[in-house]
Amino acid sequence: MIYLELFWTYFKIGLFTIGGGHAMIPLIIREILGKGWMDSDMLLDFIAISESTPGPFAVNIATFTGMEMAGVLGALCATIGVVLPSFIIITLIVKLLYKFMKKKAVQEVFLGVRSSVTGLLMAVLLTLVFTVIFNMTTVYSASSFSMDWTALGMFIAMIPLAFIKLEGKKIHPIIIILISAILGLILYGFIPQAIAL
Repeated sequence: MIYLELFWTYFKIGLFTIGGGHAMIPLIIREILGKGWMDSDMLLDFIAISESTPGPFAVNIATFTGMEMAGVLGALCATIGVVLPSFIIITLIVKLLYKFMKKKAVQEVFLGVRSSVTGLLMAVLLTLVFTVIFNMTTVYSASSFSMDWTALGMFIAMIPLAFIKLEGKKIHPIIIILISAILGLILYGFIPQAIAL
C-alpha cells in the first residue's frame, strides 16, 4: 500500500538522519530512486524547490514526494513519517538525557555525530555537483558525463556571495536563492527560447 510505504520510507529517513534536512539528501536519493518513484531529474527539481520554499527542508521534500506519488493523503503520510522520529527522539531527550548532558561520554558522542554530519553534507555537495554540473546520474558513473558550463559558471559566481559582507553583514541566503532563481530563469529559460526562435 503506497500510503504505508511513503510513511515507512520517510520514517526511516527521519530516524536515521542526524544533522538536519541537508544531511538526509543522500538517503532520500537512495530511497526514492531505488524505489523508482522518480527519475533523478525530477528528484533534483524537488530538492531545489524544497530548498527554496519556506519551511523545513525535510517537511517540504516529504510533502512534495507524497503529493507526487499519492496525492494529499500521500503527502500527509510522508510528512508525518519524516517528522515523527524527531518528535519521539526530542521527547525522550528532554525526559531522559537532559540530566546526563554534562557527562564527558555524552559530549564525546555528540562530537562524533558532528563529524559524521560534516561528512554527510560534503557527500550532498559532491552528489549535487556531479549531478547538476557534470550531468552524471551517479558519482561513480562516468558514462553519461557532459559538462554544463552554465551551471558551473553559476556555481562559481555564487560562492563569493556566501562570504561577501555588505555594511558588516553577510548577504542573506534568501537573496542568494533569489539571484540563483532569476539567473536560472534567464540562462535556462529565456535565452534558449530566444535562440530557438
